[in-house]
Amino acid sequence: MERKESGGQSLRQTSKQAKEQSELDPFEINFLPQFLEGRGPREPFVNSHGVVIGDHEYESEQSPLENWSEDVDPAVMSGDEWVHPFKDVGFHSPENKDYFEKGIVPQTGGFMHADKNVAYQAYSDNEGEEPANERGTENGFSGSK
Repeated sequence: MERKESGGQSLRQTSKQAKEQSELDPFEINFLPQFLEGRGPREPFVNSHGVVIGDHEYESEQSPLENWSEDVDPAVMSGDEWVHPFKDVGFHSPENKDYFEKGIVPQTGGFMHADKNVAYQAYSDNEGEEPANERGTENGFSGSK
């Protein structure tokens, strides 16, 4: 026998209705208040390519992915217009949930090599000069200039 609530509805029906009326989409998380302001639209939107973002329909006739050729520059699919501000599966990563739901700032440095100057050639002041870490300095930095 199904338990009834006052009003004649079963608790199962009430629970189902509450779930269906929930503000959260399956791809949303419970953002802290400081992450809600200025975030963008909650509802799906159409980007500059005519693709609806945030509707969970991942195949769109207008999408560059559906019209791919060697002439398509992959950069056309970069930027904020391809990510929904509330409904993105990436929000469910443990780091993003910690940050956006609990305010825990992600730890940095896991893959950093602070003692290696991997951009030494990009910052060479003198064209043709031998890079610092090839001059025998311990960490690639030549010290003060």
